[in-house]
Amino acid sequence: MFKADSGAEGVRYKAQDKKMKIIKRIDIYLLRNFLGLFLATFFIAIFILLMQFMWMHVNDLVGKGIGVDVLAEFFIYAAASVVPLALPLAILLSSLISFGNLAEKFELTAMKAAGISLFRIMRPLAIAIAFLSVGAFFFSNNVLPKSQMKLWALIFSLRQKSPELQIPVGEFYDEISGYHIYVREKTRQGELLNIMIYDYSSGFENAKVMVADTGRLSTSADRRFLMLDLVQGESFENLDKQQQRATGTRKNIPYRRETFSHKRILIDFATDFNRLDESMLEDQHVSKNVAQLAHSIDSVRVESKIRSREQSDRLLTERYFNRENRHDLQLPVAKQTDNQFNPDSLWASMDVRQQRQVLMKAIENAQVYRDQVEYNSIVLEDSQRYIRKHEIELYRKFTLAFACLIFFFIGAPLGAIIRKGGLGAPVVISVIMFVIYYIIDNTGFKMAREALWPCWAGMWLSSFVLLPIGIFLTYKAATDSPLFNPEAWSIKAKQLLEKVKRKD
Repeated sequence: MFKADSGAEGVRYKAQDKKMKIIKRIDIYLLRNFLGLFLATFFIAIFILLMQFMWMHVNDLVGKGIGVDVLAEFFIYAAASVVPLALPLAILLSSLISFGNLAEKFELTAMKAAGISLFRIMRPLAIAIAFLSVGAFFFSNNVLPKSQMKLWALIFSLRQKSPELQIPVGEFYDEISGYHIYVREKTRQGELLNIMIYDYSSGFENAKVMVADTGRLSTSADRRFLMLDLVQGESFENLDKQQQRATGTRKNIPYRRETFSHKRILIDFATDFNRLDESMLEDQHVSKNVAQLAHSIDSVRVESKIRSREQSDRLLTERYFNRENRHDLQLPVAKQTDNQFNPDSLWASMDVRQQRQVLMKAIENAQVYRDQVEYNSIVLEDSQRYIRKHEIELYRKFTLAFACLIFFFIGAPLGAIIRKGGLGAPVVISVIMFVIYYIIDNTGFKMAREALWPCWAGMWLSSFVLLPIGIFLTYKAATDSPLFNPEAWSIKAKQLLEKVKRKD
């Protein structure tokens, strides 16, 4: 009997060991398929979002004559900045395709038939996504602030750089500040023919117009100035405002005409690429990690409370609410009641001159006090806006990591339910879900930015909305619910119609 029991336990142990090996192989198989899809979709999402980001800043890049190294640096920093959007999208799409392929090939059905539940199938991928979420948090906390600071410093540097001088033919060129240049023709040697120049550098009232037969553009040796050499031309300078200011009349000649055979114009046109100091952006919310954001929020909040308390104390104690004691006006003695001036009797005891003096002084004091209150309110509002920006950035670092988990528990059950793999239905569903997430997240962000909602509520709004959806889809997938099966819905519709007919 003992030997028989030992043999049964040995068989049971071997069966369990065999089952564990099969499950481990399934885990490795799932991880291999998922990671391949994730890397592919992640880089595709990075590329698409990077192209969108470049399109938004195309004016900062095109026509500036910058080198390949600067462009490469811009691409690297921009790619890092779009990771918070690309990562949840890649997780959603890759999990949906992965489980859609498993369901479409009946591999998921075979696993369930072998006694493996959906939660056990999802467990290795859920652990991998959890580690990925932790990595996403550290990325947004340590890498993203530095890349954002470098990116915006580079963008501001590009915006200050003068454009590359490429004057088109047949249209006005207005990239030079204060000048509009029109060229009818250009030779292969770079000579400009039939030139017209509008010079607004001294203001529209003192505009100058120059025309010339030919001309040539060049830059100075230090590349700080643009030299325009004109040959055989005329210039017309508007003197209407100058003459009117000098004589007070408009009867003088309104312009000055000059004919020249050669004329050189020196224009301030710096073409060198000068980088801005990155330390200028160190106090911005995008360039801080969690510890720095929390420290800035606390310090500014304390300063704001102190300033608000000082303003309220000043309202109560200094020159407000009938508490001022003025000695600069010589007023007659008035009746007092309980050690307080009676304003009616005091006003009646004054003559017209004193009443006018008091009114003017009251208006002047009211304007001073109003300006002081408005200034304090602006300062306090700036502090509150500063706090809101930092709180939004603080919560964003946590919502990114949480969104990765939510999108996995939305994509994996959806793939198991719809049973479609490939790049057809999964891509469409992923785009729809991500657009919904983006709209909700952007709405919450704007509500928090405009102080309509608390910052935590605005930034966690998308998570609050999508988390129940993920739980619902996971439950439906685990119970094999025909959620997106049209045949099941048609059967239920027929049953409902039959019940209605029976009642009638």
